[in-house]
Amino acid sequence: MTLPSLQTERIESCKAGVLAAIAFSMSELGMQLFNTIVLLSQGEQLAIFTVSLEIEFLSRLAIAVISGFLFGVTYRYIIRGDNNSHLKDGSVLAFGIVRGLALWEGMGIISGQLWLVGLLFGESLFCFALTRFLLDFALERKFIKPFL
Repeated sequence: MTLPSLQTERIESCKAGVLAAIAFSMSELGMQLFNTIVLLSQGEQLAIFTVSLEIEFLSRLAIAVISGFLFGVTYRYIIRGDNNSHLKDGSVLAFGIVRGLALWEGMGIISGQLWLVGLLFGESLFCFALTRFLLDFALERKFIKPFL
């Protein structure tokens, strides 16, 4: 590859990463707001907006931005010009499982709370799937060029 084409590939990867970071963080933000509303409807105190939870919220959002960016860059390289649905689904599943496992480990969930583990995995898969569909849309419309 010549230098200009390497530069072009880097720019396209950054575009995919930024788009995925925005999409993933917005879907994660939606999940966080939904979870907050559910907690409030179950009679939780308004004190859930304490400093520690605000810091946790912001750190999860920052991690979501990084996760989305890395997914976008990697997704562009995984699918290349190929239209293989197994590659697309597998990338979402792989990233979703890894993120779900990391959240599980980080929260220290015990076996009695398996419903929460399922919720974490479901949220991760949902966010990555939404991000994938947005990336596919951008690739189809040529907003982002596939990796050659």
